[in-house]
Amino acid sequence: MTESLLSRYEPSASRYDEMVDEIMIPRPHWRTFLTHIGSLPPETMSRRHRFVTDAIVSDGVTYNVYADPKGASRPWELDVLPFILSADEWRSISAAVAQRARLLNAVLGDLYGPQKLIAEGLIPPALVYGQRSFLWPMTGITPRDGVSMHVYAADLARSPDGRWWVLADRTRGPSGAGYALQNRITLVRAFPDAFREMHVEPLAPFFNAIQDALLRLSPVDATDGEAPLAVLLTPGPYNETYFEHSFLARHLGFPLVEGQDLTVRGTSVYLKTLRGLRRVHAILRRLDDDYCDPLELRADSALGIPGLLHAVRAGNVVIANALGSAVLETGAFAGFYPALSERLFGEKLAIPSIATWWCGEAPALEYVLAHLDELVIKPAYPSMRIEPVFGHSLDAASKAALVDRLQQQSHAYIAQEWVRLSQAPTWAEESGLMVPRATTLRVFAVATPNGYLVMPGALARVAQHDGDVVSMQSGGASKDTWTLAGRPVTRIPLRRPRLGLEDVTRSAVDIASRVGENLFWMGRYAERCEALARLFRAALVRIADAAPESVPALRTLTTVGERLRVLVDADDETVSFVTAAVDPAVPRGLAANVLRLHGCASQVRERMSTDNWHVFNRLPQRLRGPEASVGAALESIDEIMLACVSLAGFAMDDMTRDESWQFLLVGRRLERLADISAIVARVLELPDEARVDSLEWLLEAANSIVTFRARYRRAPELMPVVHLVVFDETNPHSVAFQMRELTITLERAAAELGDQARIDMIRPLAEELARVPLGGFEPESGEALTAACAALAELAGRIEQAAYGVSDELQRRFFTHAGDGARVR
Repeated sequence: MTESLLSRYEPSASRYDEMVDEIMIPRPHWRTFLTHIGSLPPETMSRRHRFVTDAIVSDGVTYNVYADPKGASRPWELDVLPFILSADEWRSISAAVAQRARLLNAVLGDLYGPQKLIAEGLIPPALVYGQRSFLWPMTGITPRDGVSMHVYAADLARSPDGRWWVLADRTRGPSGAGYALQNRITLVRAFPDAFREMHVEPLAPFFNAIQDALLRLSPVDATDGEAPLAVLLTPGPYNETYFEHSFLARHLGFPLVEGQDLTVRGTSVYLKTLRGLRRVHAILRRLDDDYCDPLELRADSALGIPGLLHAVRAGNVVIANALGSAVLETGAFAGFYPALSERLFGEKLAIPSIATWWCGEAPALEYVLAHLDELVIKPAYPSMRIEPVFGHSLDAASKAALVDRLQQQSHAYIAQEWVRLSQAPTWAEESGLMVPRATTLRVFAVATPNGYLVMPGALARVAQHDGDVVSMQSGGASKDTWTLAGRPVTRIPLRRPRLGLEDVTRSAVDIASRVGENLFWMGRYAERCEALARLFRAALVRIADAAPESVPALRTLTTVGERLRVLVDADDETVSFVTAAVDPAVPRGLAANVLRLHGCASQVRERMSTDNWHVFNRLPQRLRGPEASVGAALESIDEIMLACVSLAGFAMDDMTRDESWQFLLVGRRLERLADISAIVARVLELPDEARVDSLEWLLEAANSIVTFRARYRRAPELMPVVHLVVFDETNPHSVAFQMRELTITLERAAAELGDQARIDMIRPLAEELARVPLGGFEPESGEALTAACAALAELAGRIEQAAYGVSDELQRRFFTHAGDGARVR
């Protein structure tokens, strides 16, 4: 099979090919892998490709691209073929990247410190002060251990002569390391034998070094014995790399937080946890610099932590990377690094930047305009959202317009030499062949006490089509990078080898309030979806049946649905119920609440098992859309019901029963209590005849119809129905059962979280409900029956409002931590 694949592989003669040389002989470090896949049956590569694709979808690996036809959260693209580097070549790359990271860290320290490099004329002042990424409030702040850039990444490319060049520097908070780890986890499962036989370097030491770096630099007060707490700060689930944030948080063991989870008190940063405020010592951020503090940086930021810079100045929190580090992401600096390296360390750069001209300098602009066909024009500053322009691809009019822009805003552009990127084989499933595609590497480094440690692997990115545009935003794919050790390797676990007592004991108190809040609302929305699904199914089944005896029940269902405000205004009952079930535009309908449930689940993705997440991830796919028929709507409801039942099982048997789980359970209990109380109240408010017509579907909505039939073996009557749905504490769907269990759960949660003030809104109402005489619901009671129904309807309404009141009190006490009474641990 190897000969067959190679014979049909057609690399471009104008590019360096990573797999084969000029005469199509496999390069030495590729031969073992090619021999391995050559021994496989022809259809095996297609099966491996499908395995990788399915694994990415199953693991929920996404890269969010706005306005993408595949959806905002599209599956991550991973090629089934790895990118392979020899041990000797990797040693050279690793040393060069570590050298460059050391240089850029020193430059950052000078720009926000003594600024000698500007004074000596080695860096143009306009290049620094003329961009928004230079943060004046950070000047004069000395970083701990002299490290401003804790994590660094370099985008590398190989030119046709085989030499490596630096395309770009990533200094703010480089993304991609988590995706590289996910790629490794997936591809090892696809080729376990080849991976083991080729002695591929493990990635774990790099991630362990990130853990150690942040915890080592944490400003811990040794006198009070507190353990350092590091968190990973994310902009939230709408960020394009949110999956990576969640994935890294799980593997690094850091709480995943958003700006709203943190608060500054005095000169320290605190995490809002379910037990109170917990001091934060280090922040691994994935939030852009100017969004981090709305007090001193970008005032319109809703993502940052007010007062964060105040805590940084006091030396009470370490931020990786330091705020203001994005200043070096401008490509205009690349042309100055060779001289800076000579000045600071007396060294030449082992891997130079690709030839770069900053158009803000007159000689550079003159050269660029004269050689436009040989250059690629890019924005000078990372804040500018401009796609690269290849000079050779422009027609006369476009070229004239570009020249005009360069002359008008010369400081805003850089020009780089156009280099034909090297190509690597990718698998084309439609043809069953390997095809060459342009490739770049993103290589990562982390600061350690012994210098920068380079991850022995990389995020390889390949172009979607033939050409030099390599971008995940533009539909490119990724590869797992295998760097060969040349010797047997020891597998290192992706965790610190030993957990101390403080690590174990503190793990229970680092649950962010936002996590508890999202689990609380996840429980509420899951229960709400289930309740609405049962109510709408009861209606749609009767609509589909179209029997005359179903008309009275359907009429009462419509009345109750309108009073609950879950239906849209429509003359046709069918349209009203179908639309409420499947149209997300109906705010109180089933589809809208399914999307809210999915949104809450996305916020706590890192706390779910893979199986649990699969159920959540498929929920939006169950919606049929506003044009669905009755049959399609019923099918959608049945699928949502099955998903909700599965989620209830996961909640009881699959989730760790920590404080956050308690709030998930409380959310479910509160919503079920509010829903069933609301329906009971509306039914009891109906006239006598309409009330009787409602009893069967009331049992269906309360998920009690099977119990009623098994217990009484007769048509529904008011007194036994009321007893079963309201008073029976053995029925897990009754009002009394929910009130009893909710009281117990609230007391348990308060005790575990150290909250002394009891939330006691439910107990008095439960005692009042227990005193309601059931005899008043006898059919022969006459006016007493009407009075009993009215009284119970009024009590059920108060129980519904009490449930919402408990929800508000939980929000105030455990989630917002507002006011002077916030608990600090």
